[in-house]
Amino acid sequence: MGTGREVSVSLDGVRDKNMMQLKKLNTVLFPVRYNDKYYADAIASGEFTKLAYYSDICVGAIACRLEKKEGGAMRVYIMTLGVLAPYRGIGIGSKLLNHVLEMCTKQNISEIYLHVQTNNEDAIKFYKKFGFEITDTIQDYYVNIEPRDCYVVTKSFAQSEASK
Repeated sequence: MGTGREVSVSLDGVRDKNMMQLKKLNTVLFPVRYNDKYYADAIASGEFTKLAYYSDICVGAIACRLEKKEGGAMRVYIMTLGVLAPYRGIGIGSKLLNHVLEMCTKQNISEIYLHVQTNNEDAIKFYKKFGFEITDTIQDYYVNIEPRDCYVVTKSFAQSEASK
């Protein structure tokens, strides 16, 4: 981070004892409420869901779901990635996403994807910096927010045979 000051950011896994941290963040960060399945998937993903702490304050999170594709290959769906507004722009979201991308590489995941509201230009720009591409548009994906359309944003990984 070129600001010249060292930012102390640590990541921690999500489990039952700190699940409320993720729930509180989601309430502040996102215009939708998440159901129990979201939180069960987040915990089940293990290392693919993390809370970010800035000087011991929980300020962001990434929550993913692991999915099996036809043929058995695994892919990761980013359910949510968010950082509280006062802490944006100092690398916390990048640290969260980089952690998940590293896990994808280590575990030979074939692709990672997410849905982004079509007017969320900041998010689209952020993910493109990491090699994600818009691969599809879904009309009326969102029910209670405008615009209702979303992009499917995807990053594919070279499989292990490419490294031979």
